[in-house]
Amino acid sequence: MKNNNKQLSDLTLIVVTMNPDLEILKRQFNHFPTETGIIIVDNHSNEDLLREVEELSTIKKLVLLKNNKNLGLASALNQGCIKAKSLGYSMILLLDQDSEPEKGSIKILLDTYNKLSSSAQAVGCVGPTLIDVTTGLDLGFHAIVGLKWKRIFSDNGKPIEISSLNGSGTLMSLNLFSELNGLDDKFFIDHVDTDWSFRVLKAGYSLYGIPDAVFLHRMGDKSLRFWLFGWKVWPWRSPLRHRYLFRNAVILLRRNYVPFVWKFWAVIKLLITLLVHLIVDSQRFNQIKNMLIGGFKGLKNQL
Repeated sequence: MKNNNKQLSDLTLIVVTMNPDLEILKRQFNHFPTETGIIIVDNHSNEDLLREVEELSTIKKLVLLKNNKNLGLASALNQGCIKAKSLGYSMILLLDQDSEPEKGSIKILLDTYNKLSSSAQAVGCVGPTLIDVTTGLDLGFHAIVGLKWKRIFSDNGKPIEISSLNGSGTLMSLNLFSELNGLDDKFFIDHVDTDWSFRVLKAGYSLYGIPDAVFLHRMGDKSLRFWLFGWKVWPWRSPLRHRYLFRNAVILLRRNYVPFVWKFWAVIKLLITLLVHLIVDSQRFNQIKNMLIGGFKGLKNQL
């Protein structure tokens, strides 16, 4: 029987940057396996900072793609994936500039992907446990449980079949990326991964969370920790990020492959987000304005 297991040398890591924190980026690089490729897609960073990013090539062999304007997360990841295919890679791992894999976690992701695939399952993507840097909380994995859209956690370390993956840390084959025609450029940032996850599921593939692979992750501009029948993490975003978030959520509400359960809870979460910022945010008027603009753009399917 032919061994179709993928090796680390088949894998390239795609990192999107825009004015990154160099110390975090260096730590990220130091935890990358030496066998993998690295493609950085830069969305028009400051020139001085970009020169320092280029110098990271002395730490790891990499390919740097430079955009002359911010094309957004989705477009940049698509660029990286297309470049990866042209270089002969068969597997990709998508990464934000500020996500830090613990040592060995990338290999765990790939080994688990191989194991799941060898059991004749239609595996689409796998992703790691994310630990919020600010609060230290495990962000869990998202799944539809009955009529609930909820975070679930593993109590035995085994892979968990889930309903959505966070984009940063997603590992998949380039064949799947090509089959589904890549990420939706329209989303720019926010819910890029949500849309992708539901398209993967619609195509008949599965998503898995891998508890033993651990990445440090930063949500939004900052994170708040609060207790509500257990400790929760609330990402605090800028007004512009909320414009994208609301627009893209409303666009997803209109798409027929998006599960009804997600739509129901998404509406509730949008209303809670608006209410929280109306009550406690010093930028409340700018925040609410951008949320409403985003929502109306989503209804009109506008960029």
